[in-house]
Amino acid sequence: MIELSFSEVAAAIGGRLVLAPGDTPDTLVSGESQTDSREVQPGQIFFARRGDDTDGHLFAGKAARAGAKLLVVERELSAAELGLDAGVPAVTQLVVGDATDALGALATAVIQRLRAHDKLTIVGITGSNGKTTTKNLVAAMAEKLGPTVASEKSFNNEVGGPMTMLRATPETETLVAEMGASGVGEIARLTAMAQPHIGVVLTVGLAHAGEFGGIEATFRAKSEMVQSLDATGVAVLNRDDPRVAKMAELTPARVVWFGQHPEADVRASDIEPSASGTTFTLHAGGESRSVAFRVLGEHHVMNALAAAAVGTTLGLSLDAIVEVLEAATLAAPGRMQVLGGRDGITIINDAYNASPDSMSAALRTLAQITKPQGRSVAVLGAMTELGDYTIEEHLRVGLQAVRLRIRQLVVVGRDARDLHISAINEGSWDGESVFFETQDEAFDYLVEMLTTDDTVLVKSSNAAGLQALGDRLGEAYA
Repeated sequence: MIELSFSEVAAAIGGRLVLAPGDTPDTLVSGESQTDSREVQPGQIFFARRGDDTDGHLFAGKAARAGAKLLVVERELSAAELGLDAGVPAVTQLVVGDATDALGALATAVIQRLRAHDKLTIVGITGSNGKTTTKNLVAAMAEKLGPTVASEKSFNNEVGGPMTMLRATPETETLVAEMGASGVGEIARLTAMAQPHIGVVLTVGLAHAGEFGGIEATFRAKSEMVQSLDATGVAVLNRDDPRVAKMAELTPARVVWFGQHPEADVRASDIEPSASGTTFTLHAGGESRSVAFRVLGEHHVMNALAAAAVGTTLGLSLDAIVEVLEAATLAAPGRMQVLGGRDGITIINDAYNASPDSMSAALRTLAQITKPQGRSVAVLGAMTELGDYTIEEHLRVGLQAVRLRIRQLVVVGRDARDLHISAINEGSWDGESVFFETQDEAFDYLVEMLTTDDTVLVKSSNAAGLQALGDRLGEAYA
């Protein structure tokens, strides 16, 4: 974080200062900001955003009691609204037209100040799948070179992005920013706040296709990353994804390719998946190294390659890159997270999120790693935000589960019922696909039917809530 005066904050975002007794325009405040009153630390700024479900102004008093030094609000709040009559000291307010826009404006000003010292390198990462995994790997590589700030969890939108940027300090050498979008223009908004020196595009798939309005709109949105780069920048692009490969035509930046394609600058060969991860040979800069990558799922090799391409661009040696890759054991909580173990029963909790591409990849992994003496069990919930593709893609996943010879399919939730119907129609199964409306019903069924050496995949979009079911199964078989 950096310290700013009230007047500097006001100059960055506009608005009207309402000073508390004892404060002046020169009073200093931490640039680090929060939009959740539960996360506020003393000296920070609280932005009272109006969301779809609640209004941050209702929690401004709680933020003040937690020690917020400045409240950015869309209307001046009275002492009674803030609960000052309960003995809370008065707190300075900055009244603005839109708190979300103000948050972005402050992040823009702070990043411009830090970039002026010519020390900060900004890495922007986007794609339909794999952003968080790649971000975590890139951050670990950048830490080998100097102080690094990276997005927490999956903070990658118009709120999480600037909150990450505001954690940067004059000592920060690398800022790794995950940049997501649910519509055209959103990545451009983030890159305008913090123009990347290195822009990574992983995939263009059907994740959020319903919100984007189709795959071509998704392409336009993701390509905003490479269009934000200037001629001194580097575009790190997936050579194996035809849509991502087309983005090379849209950027003045130097292109670094990753993938299995023979023309990729950073390439993998000899890929061998197993229940303990994936081994492969990493090729870059005329050198090759064997890698034992312990993150479960062959599809995560592409994320490893993207991170390695960034690592080479930052100046890391191939040995240092391999060290980071081999130290990684988990993509992120709820992403191919291995739980359980009792009686040889393995639970793979991958229900943090799901798209058609990631669902297919997870099912392939399940088929590949199930023990010969055990059964493959897929516990699947709905994929959300697919719009017109919803029915088609759920039917396709059900079909794939049959063709991969998944031994038991457990479909949970009414929104995923098409998946169950597809599996029955394709396989003419007798009980190999079952449907439950609730997680409790599915849990009771699973604890009755699971036997020694079974491997269970739990996969859905976050909105379907199956991550809790995966954790519950993991605890049951710990």
